Amino acid sequence: MAIATADLRRTTVARVTRHIIPFVMVLYLVAYIDRSNISVAALQMNGALGMTAQQYGWGAGLFFSTYILLEFPSNLILAHVGARRWIARIMVSWGVIASLMGLIQSTDQFYLVRILLGAAEAGFTPGIIYYLSRWYPSQDRAKAVGWFYIGAALASVIGLPLAGILLSLDGLFGVPGWRWVYLLEGLPAVVLGLLVLRLLPDSPASVPWLDETGRQWLTRTLAREAAEAPVSERAHWSMALRDSRVWLFSLVWLFQAFGTIGVTLFLPQIVRGLSGGSNFTVTMLSAAPFLLAAVLMFFNGRHSDAARERRLHLTLPLLAAGVVLALGVASSSLWVTYALLLLSIGLNWSIIPVFWAASTEYISGVAGAGAAALINSVANLAGLTLPPIIGRLRDATGNFSAALLMVAVAMLAAGAVGYMITPSRRPASVD
Repeated sequence: MAIATADLRRTTVARVTRHIIPFVMVLYLVAYIDRSNISVAALQMNGALGMTAQQYGWGAGLFFSTYILLEFPSNLILAHVGARRWIARIMVSWGVIASLMGLIQSTDQFYLVRILLGAAEAGFTPGIIYYLSRWYPSQDRAKAVGWFYIGAALASVIGLPLAGILLSLDGLFGVPGWRWVYLLEGLPAVVLGLLVLRLLPDSPASVPWLDETGRQWLTRTLAREAAEAPVSERAHWSMALRDSRVWLFSLVWLFQAFGTIGVTLFLPQIVRGLSGGSNFTVTMLSAAPFLLAAVLMFFNGRHSDAARERRLHLTLPLLAAGVVLALGVASSSLWVTYALLLLSIGLNWSIIPVFWAASTEYISGVAGAGAAALINSVANLAGLTLPPIIGRLRDATGNFSAALLMVAVAMLAAGAVGYMITPSRRPASVD
């Protein structure tokens, strides 16, 4: 019976993965390109608009002001109206606004459109995290979340060189290259948003690609796990705000975001300072860390699920990332600094699937949707506050060393807090 159940789980989860994960990865790939292409456009845009590094940092950070404010209510709406409709709305609206970035004429307009973009995209990432928790048992959740975030890593692997190519269209039809970056990279989100209405099912209840046995097993397993979670399916959404461990998970995600958000938004500028290469060379070197990140996320999430262990898979990479980044800053060799920066970024990203698996195992249902939004909102405070701080440090010192040391300390803090709050072992799944 146990063998039959294990075979049923593998078959059912494989079908879910085949029909959902590739599309969700593409959605996040496009989302991350539209959020982060500003880092490449800045190579030309800052000079064209007469912006300092600090002003660029303010504009980059303003995205997160409305993103943070609207993330929690957005995810509650998604939980009530269904992921399919709400994610489609999010994608179409942000695609239109992302393209409008190509029309800005001043620093003030840059600020305004970034604020609107944050409002449009609010709720997308925690919405997908919540959505995946409604399809994947805990035994397979880290792998599923890992695949989703690999879409973000590939967005940088693909998107940064692509933006570099679009930047080279400078002057085509009299349009600067940085405007082409925004105009052309916003359109896929609109198209994909419309496809979401057809291709993203809300629940396992009626999909034709699951047979009745698989559908019943998945529905029963998810319901049982939700009921057994420390904060169960039946909890009111406000439990997300009142639970101390949710706030501590938020703190871990905030410190981890110093690396994912703070470094990413300035990475092409950091790499240019190290290499002095052309725009295309800089974008290729900036993409390499995210290829490593994709590989490490896959293996760390996969091994965490197989070993049924969360704590060490979460904390050891974070601690290593902080140490490696500090060593990179201290190195006198530019290429050693780049190599250690690459490794630190990969290690920092590798914990993402484990983190979301651990947090969604702790709290489920509508409260889980609220918790995912709260955790992501707190983390995005890094996006709001870090870019202007990093920009100011860069303007004051002429390099990014002080800013990178600040990120290294944050990674170490994330590892320490994560160790305290994450259970070591996840219970084995039973039917």
